[in-house]
Amino acid sequence: MYSLSTEHSFDAAHFLSGYVGKCKNIHGHRWRVVVEVRAEQLKEDTQQRGMCVDFSELKKDLKEEVDVFDHAFVIEKGSLKENTVLALKEEGFRLIEVDFRPTAENFARYFYDKIKNRNYDVDFVRVYETPKNCATYR
Repeated sequence: MYSLSTEHSFDAAHFLSGYVGKCKNIHGHRWRVVVEVRAEQLKEDTQQRGMCVDFSELKKDLKEEVDVFDHAFVIEKGSLKENTVLALKEEGFRLIEVDFRPTAENFARYFYDKIKNRNYDVDFVRVYETPKNCATYR
């Protein structure tokens, strides 16, 4: 089994609605997303001969998915009052509402699904909130 990994990062703010502790407040992270893909055999065609996948394609695809969240405030839908959301948008803040609580665990699953939908055989996605704390989805 062969495997390749690449990573990309984004800076974004979030908070955890309903959480008791510091993370209930708005705060930011440099989120680091690591994806590992695998292949039983190397490709044999002329362009990608000897490769699992083309690194440049994998890097480009991961960057496209990750950059969606760069320099945004990521919130779970319904976690803020409608008036608050409208006020933030009126002020020009980049607000992204997601269908999940924006935890490292949920982001790992989210990016796993996104990369898998791009036809990669994904082994895992690991998302770091800090240099020492990460979540992995397989």
